[in-house]
Amino acid sequence: MPHDQIVPPETLVPAREMAARNTGRVPNESEAYRQARQALLAEEIELRRHIERVAAQRRALPPGAIVEKDYRFESEVGPVDLAGLFGEHTTLVVYNYMYGPQRKRPCPMCTALLSAWDGEARDIEQRVAFAMVARSPIERLQAFKQERGWKALKLYSDMSGDYTRDFASREDADIPALNVFTRKDGVIRHFWRDEMGETADPGQDPRGAPDVMPIWTVLDLTPEGRGTDWYPELEYR
Repeated sequence: MPHDQIVPPETLVPAREMAARNTGRVPNESEAYRQARQALLAEEIELRRHIERVAAQRRALPPGAIVEKDYRFESEVGPVDLAGLFGEHTTLVVYNYMYGPQRKRPCPMCTALLSAWDGEARDIEQRVAFAMVARSPIERLQAFKQERGWKALKLYSDMSGDYTRDFASREDADIPALNVFTRKDGVIRHFWRDEMGETADPGQDPRGAPDVMPIWTVLDLTPEGRGTDWYPELEYR
């Protein structure tokens, strides 16, 4: 379904009133639990509304910078430029994957993210083009793709580092980045980039917003939460 229309806040039913309409109950739950759950539900309603407002504000951004440089990549089937990454689409989403030539193995966090995205890639590509870029040679990226069993993700090597320096790290550091580009009448523009950087609140692990890793969405639903020192690994015993 298309994204929801944003309704003026003053016309919305208050979140607590909406939560009070909830009749869901679990057998044997206590009154204290239900009161706390209703209060949490009101906050969850507010969270959804805030996410919708932020998404609408993002969609309303003015035209971004024109991309003038001729960025070149090596794909799994040969050389391609940035325009070629769009395919038939007018929007392109590019993720910088932390697997530079100095790494013996790729970033476990990036790998966990890409493993989740691999299952969604065909669905995503019904709407937009979706590309994973890393600084390692394409043969190295292909080998790891085969090792992980990825089927749908499209991998690209930025061997020159031109794209990485302009849209991920000026120092050509091996860091993640998420960028969105648009193309209209042959003109490519930058639309959006995650710009959170080191902006986590005290006591929190640095991460972007919106958080695009499905694993955290699931763990945030649990009493243990994300934890303070756990990260995905490439292999588990």
